[in-house]
Amino acid sequence: MSTVASLVVGRDGSTSKGKSSNGVSSDADRSAFLIRRRKVDCILIGGNTARHEPYKQTPVPLVIISRSTINPVAGNDLSHLWNLSPAEALEKARKTFGERVLIEAGVSIIIELIEQGLIDQLDLSVTPVMGGENQIDWRALLNKFATNTVTRIDGTEFYVAHN
Repeated sequence: MSTVASLVVGRDGSTSKGKSSNGVSSDADRSAFLIRRRKVDCILIGGNTARHEPYKQTPVPLVIISRSTINPVAGNDLSHLWNLSPAEALEKARKTFGERVLIEAGVSIIIELIEQGLIDQLDLSVTPVMGGENQIDWRALLNKFATNTVTRIDGTEFYVAHN
């Protein structure tokens, strides 16, 4: 595992509900999420994710890419605010913290990095939730990878996609 992107969506492709991914998550997804982030050298997110998700505490360094000079999770002593492109931030994160980078950013950053061939694996959780916001075509996202496998736990489908 080198660079893994993690994303949760509802069955209808909703990436958030009430401005947070927590609204489309499930107990099974949260459990897998917590396990996944303990196996990496750092986590990379965008500024919008930092402002809307709970990142006050992380088990590893947190890289926030943003044009803002105000750190939205200033209370997290492991946070680093970088004004870089996603590709530049990923390269710097690998050099600074190690090769195992987990991308927990919003879908636009994830798609940008996938299009540039910089994501080795996509971990996509599809929960039974419907009626959220910011819908994407998660099947089209999976089709950007050569292979994928799926497992089901308590109504949530867990896809692991690779090139």
